[in-house]
Amino acid sequence: MRRTSDHAGFTLIEMIIVIAITAIVGSMVAVFLRAPLESYVAQDRRARLADAADTALRRMGRDIRLALPNSVRVTTDAAGVVYLEFLGTRSGGRYRAQGGGDILDFTVPDNGFDVLGPAIAMQAGDLIAVYNLGITGADAWAGNTLAAYAGAPANVTHIAIASKQFPLASPGNRFQVVEGPVTYACAPNPANPTLGTLTRYWGYAIVAAQSTPPAPASSALLATNVSACSFTYQPGATERGGLVSMTLNLSQAGETVRLYVTTQVSNQP
Repeated sequence: MRRTSDHAGFTLIEMIIVIAITAIVGSMVAVFLRAPLESYVAQDRRARLADAADTALRRMGRDIRLALPNSVRVTTDAAGVVYLEFLGTRSGGRYRAQGGGDILDFTVPDNGFDVLGPAIAMQAGDLIAVYNLGITGADAWAGNTLAAYAGAPANVTHIAIASKQFPLASPGNRFQVVEGPVTYACAPNPANPTLGTLTRYWGYAIVAAQSTPPAPASSALLATNVSACSFTYQPGATERGGLVSMTLNLSQAGETVRLYVTTQVSNQP
């Protein structure tokens, strides 16, 4: 009598058939999952590019809105790098023009004036600007409308300045506290966007001619993957309200996100 085993296993042929069927099923599943996975990766990549572009342009817009009136200037060098430069302000107020107290005298060099209103926070290295029109004889880039702050860092109601005779009085008796120049440099690379950059420069000296890029200066990288960009500045028909238009293209893996933003600039000195 022949005994049979109660624990018979799979034969080799059966294992091969199972493996083949599993491979076929796996391939079918992969085909159905590939498109959703690729779509998810692409959507995530576009979201990251859009977020990076939006963050960079928002930072630029915040800085530009604080620009000294009539100080924005744009240039493009031979390599296609676009430079947007302006004088950044931190605060401002009104100076005493008449009555009791220390007035700001425009007939002779003056070394200080009283502030009308609350105290102004001043820091070492600040500059005082009065009625900057951005024209010959009243241009902050040439130093005509700027005076160095000569007091100690503090909240003050009297601003001491290096002896200065400002060329023109402000009709509204306004002054601005200038921190210094700021440049945004966009260096796109359409052929290889990973090498394209948007960089912010600050902490350098004011010069009459726009330097590209400014040096020496502190810098911070705001965006990479820049494939194209454009900055334009329109001073406005009345010269009291300007408009900065900014376009930024970020590209990665064959996809491009393009953002366009405009920022109003107050040119009323």
